[in-house]
Amino acid sequence: MADEHAPVVTNFIRQIVLADREAGRLRGGAKTRFPPEPNGHLHLGHAKAICLDFGIAREFDGTCNLRLDDTNPGREDPVFVEGIKESVRWLGFDWSELRHASDYFEVFYRAALKLIEDGNAYVDDLDAERVREYRGTLTEPGRDSPYRNRPVAENLDLFRRMRAGEFPDGSRTLRAKIDMTAGNINLRDPALYRIRKLAHQNTGDAWPIYPMYDFAHSLSDALEGITHSFCTLEFEDHRPLYDWCVDNVDFPNHPDLWRPLLEKGMPTAPTKPRQIEFARGNLSYTVMSKRKLAELVDQKLVDGWDDPRMPTLAGARRRGFTAAAIRTFWERAGVSKQNSVIDYGVLENCVREDLDAHAPRRMAVLEPLKLTITNLPEGHAETLTFPNHPKDESFGTREVPFARDLLIERGDFAEVPPKGYKRLVPGGEVRLRGVGIVRCNEVVTDEARNVTELRCTLDPASRHGMPGADRKVKGTIHWVSARHAIEAEVRLYDRLFDAADPEDNRDGRSWLDHLNAGSRRSVRGFLEPSLEDAPPERHFQFERTGYFVADRNDHSPVHPVFNRAVTLRDTWSTRSA
Repeated sequence: MADEHAPVVTNFIRQIVLADREAGRLRGGAKTRFPPEPNGHLHLGHAKAICLDFGIAREFDGTCNLRLDDTNPGREDPVFVEGIKESVRWLGFDWSELRHASDYFEVFYRAALKLIEDGNAYVDDLDAERVREYRGTLTEPGRDSPYRNRPVAENLDLFRRMRAGEFPDGSRTLRAKIDMTAGNINLRDPALYRIRKLAHQNTGDAWPIYPMYDFAHSLSDALEGITHSFCTLEFEDHRPLYDWCVDNVDFPNHPDLWRPLLEKGMPTAPTKPRQIEFARGNLSYTVMSKRKLAELVDQKLVDGWDDPRMPTLAGARRRGFTAAAIRTFWERAGVSKQNSVIDYGVLENCVREDLDAHAPRRMAVLEPLKLTITNLPEGHAETLTFPNHPKDESFGTREVPFARDLLIERGDFAEVPPKGYKRLVPGGEVRLRGVGIVRCNEVVTDEARNVTELRCTLDPASRHGMPGADRKVKGTIHWVSARHAIEAEVRLYDRLFDAADPEDNRDGRSWLDHLNAGSRRSVRGFLEPSLEDAPPERHFQFERTGYFVADRNDHSPVHPVFNRAVTLRDTWSTRSA
C-alpha cells in the first residue's frame, strides 16, 4: 500500500487545498475522485493523477472515490473496468466508494429538464456539420442556431421524446444556451445530450440518450460532494462550462433532482466542487494515447495491453516495475502547470533504486559457456552459503550447489581481450563468486573455431577461509552448476521505441517507424536452483545482469519465465551521448 508516512511533497495544488482548509472550507476533509473512462487500461500517466487524487485525500483527512466515466457506450468494456480497479489497488490505493457516471443517469436527465425549464437549454436540430459551421472560429463569433429560441414547452416535449427513443441517432441534441459570441468556444452553446441508441454495460437499453462528458463530469463531482476536482491542463478551457453546469443546476437548493439517489441508499450532500488543472505526465521513449496503444494491440505489434513493453500499469507491473518505484517517480517529478517531458531513464532509475533495496540476489547465466575445473574429481559436489542481500542481513542466506562442471557467461571470456578487459582470458585468472580463483589453462573449440569449453584449475589456497583467500585478481564473475541449474525462459525487455519522441514526424516517419526492433529478446537461461520455487511476481537481482521478475502470467515451476525489469545501469544515456 502507499506509504502513509512518506514525506509530504509541496506543490501548488497542495498549497491551494491547505489554504482552503485554513479558511474553513474543508469541514469533512478533502474529497477527491479518480474518474477514468473504461475504454482502455490505465497507463503510467494515469498513475500521476492517481497519486495526486488519493494522496491529497489521505493528507487532508478526506476520501477519494473511484468513478468510472461510462457515458460513452460502444467504446467501454467490463474488462477495462476490472483492469482499472486492479491497477489502482496494485499501485497502493483503495477508494472510499466505487461509483459510475451511469449511477446518476436519472439525475442528469432531471437536471437537463430543469435547465430547459429555466430557459438555459434547448433542443437543436442542426446536424454535426452545421453545428460546427454555426460555432464560428477562434477569431470569429458564432451564430445562433435557428432552433435556439424554441419555446420552453416545445423543448421539454422534444427532449422527453428524445428520451423515449422517438428520433434517430444524431438527429437532435440538447444544447446549453450560453453565449454564441463567447471568446471561449466551449461556452458557445455546448451539447449536453446526444442521441445514441446503444446498449450500455450497466443500464442496458434503458437510455437512448447519453450525457456529454462536461455535463456528466461536473454534476457527478457535485453529487459526490467532491471538494477538489483535479484534471489535466487541456480541461482548463472547460472550467467555465464546468462551473456553469454546477451553478445552473444548483443541486444544494434543488433536492428533488437528486432524490432518486437517496432512494437507492446513496449518501448525497451535493457541493460546489473546485476544478484545478495540472500538467499531465509525459515520458520520453513512449506514447500514452489510448488510441495509439489500442492500435499497437490491434495490429499485434505487442502481446496485448499487459505486454511488458507497454506503458500501461498492467504492462509495467508485468515487466517488473514496482508500485513503490512508480509512486516515487511521480512524487519526484512533482505537480506543476508547466508541460514537460521526463526522461524514461528517470523512471528506470527509480525502479533500480527500489529493487536494489528489496530484491534478493541470485546467480543466473543467460549466454552459457561451459567451464570445467579439471583439478576437482568428476563427481565433486558441495554446497556453498551465500547472503541473499549484500547490504541487508535480514534477508538471510541461501545454499547454492557447486560442482566440477560450471556455466559462466560467454561474455566473461575473451580469446583476444579488448583494452581494459578484466575477466577470463587464456592463461589468465579470475575469481569465481564465492568459490575462489581459477586459471584458464585450455580453450576448447569446435570445427568453426567457436569456443565450446574452458578447462581451468582452481587454486585451493584461494578458497574461503584459506590463507590465499584475499589474493587479488582483477575480475570476479558469477556462475551456476551445470548439473544443478534449472532452465528458464528469460525475456530481455527494453524500451518499445528507439526515439525519445516517437510522435515527432518532422523527418517524415510515422510513430510506428520508431518501434525498437530489439525491445524483446527471449533466451534460454540457466539459473541457480533456489529459483525453482519462485512464485509469480517475485523480484530478484540476477547478479551482474539486471533486475528480473517471475512473469505473472506465464511463469510456473514446470516452465519458469523471468522478465527483465531493468538493467543494472542505464545503457540508453550512453547511446544518445
